[in-house]
Order: sequence, then C-alpha cells, then structure tokens
Amino acid sequence: MLFFFASLGLLILGFFVYGSVVERLFGADPARTTPVCTMADGVDYIPMPIWKLYLIQLLNIAGLGPVFGPILGALYGPAALLWVVLGTIFGGAVHDYFSGMLSIRSNGASVPEVVGQELGYGFKQFMRAFSILLLLLVGVVFVLGPAKLLENLTGMSTVTWVVIIFCYYFLATILPINQIIGRIYPFFGAVLLFMAVGLTAGLLTEGYDILPTLDFSNLHPKGLPLWPLMFITIACGAISGFHSTQSPMMARCMANERHGRTVFYGAMVGEGIIGLIWVTLGLSFYKGPEALSAALAAGGPAHVVNEVATTLLGGFGGILAIIGVVILPITTGDTAFRSARLIVADFMHISQSKAARRLAIAIPLFVIGIVVSRVDFNVLWRYFGWANQTLAALVLWAAAAWMIKRGKMHWIVTLPATFMTTVVSTYILYEKIGFNLPITVANYGGIACGLVAFAIFMAYFRNRRVADAPTA
Repeated sequence: MLFFFASLGLLILGFFVYGSVVERLFGADPARTTPVCTMADGVDYIPMPIWKLYLIQLLNIAGLGPVFGPILGALYGPAALLWVVLGTIFGGAVHDYFSGMLSIRSNGASVPEVVGQELGYGFKQFMRAFSILLLLLVGVVFVLGPAKLLENLTGMSTVTWVVIIFCYYFLATILPINQIIGRIYPFFGAVLLFMAVGLTAGLLTEGYDILPTLDFSNLHPKGLPLWPLMFITIACGAISGFHSTQSPMMARCMANERHGRTVFYGAMVGEGIIGLIWVTLGLSFYKGPEALSAALAAGGPAHVVNEVATTLLGGFGGILAIIGVVILPITTGDTAFRSARLIVADFMHISQSKAARRLAIAIPLFVIGIVVSRVDFNVLWRYFGWANQTLAALVLWAAAAWMIKRGKMHWIVTLPATFMTTVVSTYILYEKIGFNLPITVANYGGIACGLVAFAIFMAYFRNRRVADAPTA
C-alpha cells in the first residue's frame, strides 16, 4: 500500500516540481498573445476557461488509453508501476507540454507543421501522412471496440452500432468545438476521474491486499519480454504520440501561456494517475498477473473493467463501467477524426470557418475510416501501438530541435526522445508485424538505432542557433 501512495505522491510532486522546471526552461510568457486572441473563428479557435480546457484535454488524450493499456501492462508485474510514474513525469507529460506549447507558438498549427518547422520539409511530409494514418487507426479502433460491447448489451448488430458511432463522429468533427466537445467532455472527464478515485477507495475499504507482491522482475504469465513490449503496451498510461495530435485543439482555445502546464503537463499527470490506479487494480483485485491473465482470457480488458467496477462499486459501478468501456473510447475517436480534419486543412491551407469546406475534408476521411474498419481489430491494435509511440519519439525530437536552436537546455526532451526511439526500434525489430527477429538481436539493433539517432541529431544541431528566428 505504501508503494502505491508513494507512486501517487511522486506523480503529483512531478507536476509541481518537474512541471515547473519544464515550464521555466521552455519560457512560457503570460503576457504573450495567444492564437485564440488574434484568430478566433467561432469553430476551432474559441476561448475557454482553464478548468474546461483541462477536462477536455484529459478526455481527449485518455479515452480507454489509461485503462486498457495499464491493465494489460499489469501482466508484467509491479515493474509497470515504475514505468507509469517515470514515463509520465519525464516522458509523457514533457511530450504533451511541448506539443501543446509549440502549437501555441505556431498559431495553433497541427503536429506535422510543428515537426516540419523544426526538423525540415521531409519530416513534415512524412508526419502529414503518418499522423493522419495514426488518427484514422485511433478513430477506427475506438469504433469497433464500443460497437462490439454495445452489440452484447443491446442485441443490435455491430455494423448498426458502427454506423451510429460514425454518424456521431461526423457531427463532432464538423461542428464548432464548443457545441459538442466543449459541452459534454468536461462532464465525462470528471466521470473518468471519479471512477478512478472511487475504485481506489473501494479497493481500500473492501480490505484487498494492495500490491501483494513487489517483485519487479518480469512476471508475465506467458513469458513475453518486458522490454520492449511493456513500454508499447501501456502506451497512453505513460507516454503517447496520439496526444500530440490532440494538444493543438486546446492550443487554439487557450488565452494564456501559463495555463499550458496545467492543461498539457497536468492532464498527462492526471492520465498517469489513472494508469497507476488501473495497474494497481489489476495486480491487487486479481492477486497477481496469473489471475489477471485468466480474467483477460475470459473477455479481455473490457471484462476486467466490468468485473472490477461492479464488484467494488455495485450497480453504480456497473454504470461507470459501461461509461468507461463505451463512451470514453467514443470521445477519443471523435477528436481523432477532428484532428485529422485540422491536419488536412493546415497543409492544404483551407479555411475551416465555413461548413462546406469542413465537409469537403471530413467526408473523404470518413470513407477511408469505414474501409479501414473492415480490417481485423487485433491487427489494427498492434500497428496502432507501434505507430503511437513512434510519433511520440518524433515529436520529442522536434521539441529538442526547438530548444537547442534557441540555446535552451534541451536534455529534458533529447533524453526521452533517444529512449523512445530505442523502444520503438526494438519493438518493430522483434514483433511479428515487423522484422520478427530474435529478442537479443532486436535489443542490440534497437539500442544501435537510438544511439545513431542521438548522434545524428547532436552532430546536426550542435552549433545551430536561429538568431534571426521569431522569438517563439
């Protein structure tokens, strides 16, 4: 129990201490005019209060990410807790802060434009295609999962629910951000937090042994390698490239740069806390990875969420479980398609103030999404995991370039960028969806890729300064 509360305390302390360090090194300026003050359009650039920005950002980046990922990550044992805490403070929250703040400094630009400004035209073109592909994967993954669950609950076919969810996605993608997202997201964000706190309280009051073992070796029942699989599996519970596609939406609605630490860094810490709770629930409610594995075999992470919630919180917990496994992924999928629309609009220089222009972009995106939805869910999820963390690495490299070109202390982003490059390289070398190499070979290859990327970056940017660049 003490280890759980110590981990929780470290995450909170990380926001106040390391978050302040990151904010100071970046140079957030409360007197600086933000994009929403000069570019308000009543659609995407709409000012919102900080509390609403925080809750919307939390739900945008969360969905089922800090629930399903940590549940699966708990199979590796308490080592998952260490990654959630350290990954959130030094990786995920830093990534989210820079992706949001660099967007603010670039008039609310989407992530490919921001990366392109710092790493060059080639990376911009690559990021345009890569980020749209990732967003379509997210949108489709978070259609199929809820649709299958709703079929079990209602008896209506999965195809029917896919059509209904896609219709909602379409509305959320083209309507002004304050009409659907700005109204319902704060409520569901609060529900997500309440569910996490309530389940923790239930675990404590029902007398469960919190973290019955603190063995930090690899405890996965099937013997899958902790490195690099755990770092990909937990994903949004520690660091996620998907978040960088969501941060520009709030960057376009933020009236003060000093709100960035709360909205961007703070929302990721909030997600890390939720991830920490679900790893703990997985290891404590089921008394270890073997019991958790058996529960997952009975119905996957959704079954675990339902069983834990209904046992600890009764009938009300069942309602929360339904919200958690149905509504939350839907409220991530819709912003995925909205972000894809904004990315396309940015690189095609199409104003989004008129509905007809939003429709011209949204309709083709949804046609592609519907086609992709016919692919096997499990295949989609594996590719999403790798693509998600690869995007995180690229955004961190862009942030490192922004810092080093302005003579700022870049190590806060260079080191996590190198680490994540090593993770994703090792993963794609090892996994069957990649090169399917032996784990030892993949480990050496991944380390080599990380070191080479670091060496190239330092050699290219060592003596570069943008003396004539804007004061961004």
